[in-house]
Order: sequence, then structure tokens, then C-alpha cells
Amino acid sequence: QVQLVESGGGLVQAGGSLRLSCAASGRTSNIRAMGWFRQAPGKEREFVAANRWSDTYTRYTDSVKGRFTISRDNAKNTVSLQMNSLKPEDTAVYYCAVKVGEFGSILYDYDYWGQGTQVTVSS
Repeated sequence: QVQLVESGGGLVQAGGSLRLSCAASGRTSNIRAMGWFRQAPGKEREFVAANRWSDTYTRYTDSVKGRFTISRDNAKNTVSLQMNSLKPEDTAVYYCAVKVGEFGSILYDYDYWGQGTQVTVSS
């Protein structure tokens, strides 16, 4: 019912910046939150950042606070992740996700996922 396409990934040196974008299409009228997750090789997928669609509430994982900024455009059904001061440990596939359910946490309970975009930070 909802399709997601991520873009903006690439290769950058440590200390550099990247901006990821995600566009949602389909039945977008019931979006309650959009967020970003990442998965590094050999590791489990982890929460990065999210924002609620109805207000300006945002949430970040501790490791990216002060470096990453999430933003969204409700009219365009998009969410972006500005990543500054990138570190090699930020290297991962980044996934955009949409929550449409009435209940659950914006940290865990997402319903639709994009295919991911690769972010590689070299040292």
C-alpha cells in the first residue's frame, strides 16, 4: 500500500556530510511516522532517527545526536536525513520506513520499508 524509495547514499570521507532522502507513494494519507534505520555488515538493523507526522516530535539514537538531523515534508510525503561529521562506524545500508498503525512505538513498529541506500564512510 505504501512504496518507499531512498536516495542520496554514496562514498564520503570521515568528517564529511551526506543527505539522504526518502519519497513515499501509494496510500500515504495514513502515515503516522517516518524514520530511518541502518544495518552494517554482520550486525542487526538499528534505529537511527524518526519523526511523527502529526507534530514536530523527533527521536534520535544516542550515537548520532548532534550530528544527524531528520526532517519531513508532509505535503510531499518525504523525509530526509542530514548527516554531518560522518564517522567510519556510520557505514551501513540506510533504510527508510513508514508507520501507519495506530499503536506501537516509533522506535520499533513500522509497516513499510524501502530497499535501502548504501552509505560508506572512509578513513
